[in-house]
Amino acid sequence: MSKLTLVIGNKNYSSWSLRPWLAMKQFGLEFHEIRIPLWQPETSAKIRQYSPSGKVPVLLHGNQTVWDSLAICEYLAEEFPDIHWWPNDKAPRTLARCISAQMHSGFQNLREHMTMNCRARLSGKGMAIGVQEDIDSIASIWRECRQKFGSDGDMLFGKFTIADAMFAPVALRFVTYGVQLDNIARNYVDALMALTALQQWLKAAEVEEEIISKYEL
Repeated sequence: MSKLTLVIGNKNYSSWSLRPWLAMKQFGLEFHEIRIPLWQPETSAKIRQYSPSGKVPVLLHGNQTVWDSLAICEYLAEEFPDIHWWPNDKAPRTLARCISAQMHSGFQNLREHMTMNCRARLSGKGMAIGVQEDIDSIASIWRECRQKFGSDGDMLFGKFTIADAMFAPVALRFVTYGVQLDNIARNYVDALMALTALQQWLKAAEVEEEIISKYEL
C-alpha cells in the first residue's frame, strides 16, 4: 500500500492539523509528517506545493491528494475499513457524523476569540460576546453523547472515533483559557488530555520556536 504523508502546520496553533493527525496516531497508522510553519513569508508557496486549497492539513496517498480535516478522516475510514473510525451502530454513528460536521462549520465565536495556543495559559481571556453560548452548546453535545452512547469508555461514544478527533482542539482551548465546565465535560477533557497521542502533540508544540503574534493574546 502507498505511504501516507500528512502535511500540517504548527502544532502549537493549527487546530485543523491536529484533527487528522490525532486520529491517525490514535489508530496506529504509520505516516510521514511534513510540518510547514504558518504565517511565514514562504508559507503560502510551500503549502501550494501540496494543497490545491492553499491550506493545511493535506493528506498525500499514492496519486490521491485529500485536503480538509474531515475529508481526510472520511477518506481514511474508506481506505482502512477495519479500524473503528465511527461507532458501529447506526444511531450513534449518525450522531457522531452530525456533531463532527457541526464542529467543522460552527462555533465561530469560540474559534475567533479563543484561538488554539497549546503552550499558553490564558485563564479568563477570550470571553467575548457569543463565546459562552458556544461553550454551552459544546458541553451540551458532549453531555448527550456521553450519557446516551458513552458507557463503554471515556470518549464521546465510549471508544475513540473521528468525533473525538474533531473536538480535541476545543478541549485544548478549554484548558488554555481555563473554561469552567460541568463534571461530564471536564471528565471528557481530562480523558482526551490523557491520550498518549495528544500528549505527543503537546510535547512537540512545547518545543516549537515559531511565535505567531495574532494567536498570542
